[in-house]
Amino acid sequence: MASLANKTLFITGASRGIGLAIALRAARDGANVVIAAKTTEPHPKLPGTIHSAAEAVEAAGGRALPVVMDVREEAQVTAAFEAAAATFGGVDIVVNNASAIQLTRTPETDMRRFDLMHQVNARGTFLVSRTALPYLEKAENPHILMLSPPLDIKETWFAPHVAYSLAKYGMSLVALGLAGELRPKGIAVNALWPRTTIATSAIEFVVGEALMKRSRTPEIIADAAHLIFTKDARAFTGNFLIDDTFLAAHGVTDFDRYRVDPTSALQEDFFVPADSPAPASLGPKE
Repeated sequence: MASLANKTLFITGASRGIGLAIALRAARDGANVVIAAKTTEPHPKLPGTIHSAAEAVEAAGGRALPVVMDVREEAQVTAAFEAAAATFGGVDIVVNNASAIQLTRTPETDMRRFDLMHQVNARGTFLVSRTALPYLEKAENPHILMLSPPLDIKETWFAPHVAYSLAKYGMSLVALGLAGELRPKGIAVNALWPRTTIATSAIEFVVGEALMKRSRTPEIIADAAHLIFTKDARAFTGNFLIDDTFLAAHGVTDFDRYRVDPTSALQEDFFVPADSPAPASLGPKE
């Protein structure tokens, strides 16, 4: 199955960035996409709303359902899945993309922000996945994907930002557990993570413009996610994947097309295991 035509994807945080890129890649196949996010009005510094994302999905060839949803609110999550099923007849794929980030050391991390990151990242991923199960059990080739890192539990990944690392690895722990729990039901659960920083408006807002030139575009994640979703759910589950390694294993050789600025060296992302060699140079393109 090389196409997602007529499949229904439920993507959290899909109003911009990686979530939107995954939505647009699926839309080019003729997929249905549920844009499940909080943003209904433009943010002063972050472009995109559920409505602009829905317009982009339909322009790309898909069908879209914009839904206002906060992953922290169980009633909203339940209503969003009900709306998805009523509109498209079911849900085939769930993408847990919504995430909260604050890269602060422990003394500078207030507990409200700690709680937010855990409620959105770990708890939100669990809630969305849990709510999706009755729908995925009826799907032909059901997938759950977490945008979260491999479980490389090393001090170096935690010391600079304990709170964020705990919350982000929480998503991966949900993936690990659900993969085993749902394997007998034929529901695939995998995690995908970028080798390099990804050029999104949120990253620019949090880290700064300079990092954007040293990043890859969200399309590399979208292409890797598409490849995951077209695999047999019963045979491909429980994997923690790095985007370029996974794509390279399936014949992709041109990674320069994903660079924002070919003259800049790429910045490796957090949480990439030391024993995961890059399949292409991260240095500036010569």
